[in-house]
Amino acid sequence: MFKKWLQIIFDHRISLQERMFRVVTGVSMIALIFILPMGRTFMNWLLLAVSLAAIFMITKVSIQKERIITGATAIAVLLLLLFPVSFFTAGGFYSGMPEWFVLCFIYISITQTGRRKAVFFVLCTAETLLCYYISFYFPKLVARNTPRHSFFDSANSVIMVGLLTSVLLMFLNRLYEEENKLAKEQKKEIEELNRAENHFFSSMSHEIRTPINSIIGLNEIILRGDIPEDVAENARNIQGASKLLLTLINDILDLSKIKSGKMEIINDSYETGELFSEIVNMIWIKAKEKGLEFRLHVDSSIPSMLCGDAVRIKQILINLLNNAIKYTTEGSITLSVRCERLGLNRVRVWYSVEDTGQGVKKENIPYIFNAFRRVDEEKNRHIEGTGLGLSIVQQLVELMDGEISVNSVYTKGSKFVVMLEQDIIDDKELGTFTLASRMKVHEGVQYRQSFEAPDAHILVVDDNDMNLVVVRKLLSATKIQIDTASSGEECLTRTLEQHYDGILMDHLMPEMDGIECFHSLRTQPGGLCQDVPVIALTANAGSDNQLLYRKEGFSGYLAKPVSGALLEAAVMSILPKELVKLTEESGQSEIGKDVLIFEHAKRLSLMITTDSVCDLPQSLKEKFHLSVCPYYICTDEGRFLDELELKPDELLMHISEGWSGYSQAPEVEDYERFFADKLTEAQNVIHITMAKHVSEGYNNAVEAAKSFENVTVIDSGHLSSSLGLIVLFAVSMAEKHASKTEIVEGVKRLRNHISSAFVINSTHMMCQSGRISKRIQVICDALLLHPLIVLRKSRMVVIGMAMGDFTHVAKSYVRRVFIDSRNIDRSILFITYAGMDEKKLEYVQELVRQYCLFERVYVQKASSAIASNCGPGSFGLLFMRKNEAVISFAQADRAEEKEVLG
Repeated sequence: MFKKWLQIIFDHRISLQERMFRVVTGVSMIALIFILPMGRTFMNWLLLAVSLAAIFMITKVSIQKERIITGATAIAVLLLLLFPVSFFTAGGFYSGMPEWFVLCFIYISITQTGRRKAVFFVLCTAETLLCYYISFYFPKLVARNTPRHSFFDSANSVIMVGLLTSVLLMFLNRLYEEENKLAKEQKKEIEELNRAENHFFSSMSHEIRTPINSIIGLNEIILRGDIPEDVAENARNIQGASKLLLTLINDILDLSKIKSGKMEIINDSYETGELFSEIVNMIWIKAKEKGLEFRLHVDSSIPSMLCGDAVRIKQILINLLNNAIKYTTEGSITLSVRCERLGLNRVRVWYSVEDTGQGVKKENIPYIFNAFRRVDEEKNRHIEGTGLGLSIVQQLVELMDGEISVNSVYTKGSKFVVMLEQDIIDDKELGTFTLASRMKVHEGVQYRQSFEAPDAHILVVDDNDMNLVVVRKLLSATKIQIDTASSGEECLTRTLEQHYDGILMDHLMPEMDGIECFHSLRTQPGGLCQDVPVIALTANAGSDNQLLYRKEGFSGYLAKPVSGALLEAAVMSILPKELVKLTEESGQSEIGKDVLIFEHAKRLSLMITTDSVCDLPQSLKEKFHLSVCPYYICTDEGRFLDELELKPDELLMHISEGWSGYSQAPEVEDYERFFADKLTEAQNVIHITMAKHVSEGYNNAVEAAKSFENVTVIDSGHLSSSLGLIVLFAVSMAEKHASKTEIVEGVKRLRNHISSAFVINSTHMMCQSGRISKRIQVICDALLLHPLIVLRKSRMVVIGMAMGDFTHVAKSYVRRVFIDSRNIDRSILFITYAGMDEKKLEYVQELVRQYCLFERVYVQKASSAIASNCGPGSFGLLFMRKNEAVISFAQADRAEEKEVLG
C-alpha cells in the first residue's frame, strides 16, 4: 500500500496540487496519531479514530470530485478543532502540544492560497494565543500532568515534529525537483521542435522557390516570344499562379521567423515617392482586373526621404491592400497617407487602407489578426489564402514599435490604420503625388533587353542544372558570354583558368556552399577573380539574409525566383561600364527593391574609419577618403547627428540661449549599420574610437564588431584632434600597404606619444554632462579657476588649475605644454577650439610661435560632440612627441597642408 502511495506521489500525470495535498494530509494524519493519545482519556482515542476516518473520507472524495482546495479547507478546519482539545487534555503548555501547533501552520501554508490562506493564518494564530491565555489565567480548565509525563511528551513532540517536518520537506523538495527536471526537459524539447520547425520552413522555402524559379523564368521566355493569344493567356495564368504560391511561401517563412524571434527590422533611408510608386504599380492593376476603383491620397507635406525598413513597410501595405481587394466585390479601395511632425528630424506617419467590401462582424474583430484563422469561414470559403497576411502585418508593425487598428461595419467595409514613427533623412516635401502620374501600363509591352555586352564574360554557379538553364535563357538577349559551374570546386577551377567580369553565386550547395566558395575565391592563390564582384543569387529569402550577404562581402543579393528585368539590372550594375552598351529602352527599366546591389566599384583591401569626434579638417577627410560614424547630440529639442544635423556654432548659440546639450555615442545598431556599409567598399575595416573610459563609443563599437569577422576596433586613448592624429597615421600606413596587424601595433605604440591637453574656460558643460560635480563647478566659477585636462591611459585627468582671465590662462597653459620642446615632433600641430573669436585664436598662435615652431599648424573647430562637453572658450594644443612613427604628407600639396582652417 505504501509503495502504491509513493507511485501516486511521483506520478507526473497527476497534478502537482493533488500530490502535495496527499503528502501533507498523510503527514497530518500521522501527527494526529501522536497528538490525541497524549490526553490519555477514552474520549481522545475516540476522537482519534473518528478524525482519521473523517480525514480519509474527505481526502478520497475531494480527489474524486477534483475539489482539492475544498478538501484541504475542511481538513484545516478539523485540525483547528482538534488541536485545542488535545492541548487542554494533554496538560497545556506543560505538555508536548505547543510544538504541534507549528505543524498546523505548515499545513495551512502548503494547502491554502490567496485570501483563504490569510484567514486561516489569523485563525490559527488567534487559537494558539487563546489556548495559552486560558491555560495561564484559568489553569483549572487544563488537565493536570505529572512532570514525568510532561517531560516525555515534550521530548517526544520535539522529535516527532522535527521528523515529520523533515519528511514533509523532503517529499516536497523531491516533487519540485521532479517538476523542475520535467520542465527543463519539456523546454529542451520545445526548443528542439522550434529549431526543427525553423529549419523545415527555411528548407521548404529554399526547395520550393527553386522549382518556382524555373517555372517563372521559363514561362517569361515563353511570353517574350511571338505566340498565339490562347497560349499567352495560359502563360499569364501560370505566371499569376506561381506568384501566388510564392506569396504563400513567403508568408509562412515570415511567420516562422517572427515566432522564433529571428525577424530583424533593418532601418535604412528610402525615398517615399519610390515606395508609393512600387505599391501603386503592384496594386492598381489587380483592382482594375476585379472592376474596383483604386484611390490614392498622399499628404504632400510628407518628407521625400525617411529612415525605416522600406521592405517591411511595403509588405505591410501590400498585404493590407491585397486583403482589401480579396474581400471586396464592388466599389473602391483607398490608400491614404498622412504625416505629423514630432520634431526637427522625426515624423509620425499614418497609413490607412479602406475598402467597400463585406466588412467584419463585430464579434469577429478581436480574432482578425490570428494566424491561420479566417473569420466568417462559411461565407469566405471561395476566397484564396491562408489567413496569415493580417497576422504577419500586426507582428511586423509591433516589431517596428508601431500601432495598428481596424474599424469595420459588416456588409459596409473596413478600414485598417497603421502608425509608424520614422526619422527624417531629407526634409524636402514630397509634393503632389497622384495615381495617374504613377501608374504604368503593363499590358501590350514587348520585351526588349536593357543592354548588350557581347564582350562581357560572367560565371554562374549553381548546383541545380535547371537554374543554370533559366539564367542562360533570361540573359541570352544581352549577348553576354556565360559559363556555368555546378559546384564550388568547379567554380574555383574555372577562376584559375579564366578571368570573369562578374559572378552569380548560389548559396546552398553541397560540399562547399556559396559563402565558403566566395571566401576561397577571394584568397585563391593564382586566382584570376580575387577582386571580381560576386552577387548572391539564392532562394534564401528575407531581409536578414540581406545583412548576411552584406557582412560576408558579396557585391549584391538577388532572391529567386527572379525576373529577366531584375537579373539584367543586377548584372549590368557589376559589369565594367566600357563593356555595356545601353539600348534605347534601358532608361525605362528599374531595379526595384528585390535586387540589392551593395557596391558599384572595386573594394579596397583595408579601410580606416573613425568617429565624428576626430576633429580633422574637411580637406584632410576628403583627401584620405576618411569615413566617420557620427556621434549624437542630445538637446531639449531632440537628438541630432554630430556635424550632419547640428553644427558646433549652432549648438553653442542655442546653449547660450538656455538649451541643454550633451553628446551620446553611437549605439551598437548604429555601428553595425556603419560597418556593414563600409564593408561594401573594403574587405577589412579598422575603426579607431575615442578613449574608451571617456565614452561608450569603444564598447559599443566592439560589441557591433562581433557580428563581423573583418572589423577591428582600436581604442585611441585620446579624443578630438589627438584622435585625428592617430587616424592620419593609420591612414598613411594603409596607403603604404601595411598589414592590418602592423597598423594595429603601430597605433598602439603611437598613442603613448601623443600630447592631448586642453584648458577648459567654463566648467558648466562638464558639470551638465556629469563629468564634474556641481560643487566643484561652483568653486571654479567663484575663484575663476580653469581646469587643465590631459588624457592618460584613456582617462581624463586634471593636472592643474589656471587662474585669471583668458590672456593669463592661455599664456600659462602654452608655457606648461611646451616646457620640454626638445622632445616635440614639430611636423604638425592642431589648435582645436570651441567658441573662440579670431582675436583670441591669433593670440594663441602667436604664443605658440614664441615657444615652438611647427611645419604645419591647423586651427580646427571642435565638433559638436566635443564642444557640448568642453563649452565655449576652451581649446587644446595637440601634437606628437618624438618617436619612430612620424606621419608623412610628402605626397600632398604643400599649400594645402599649410592651410589654416577656421
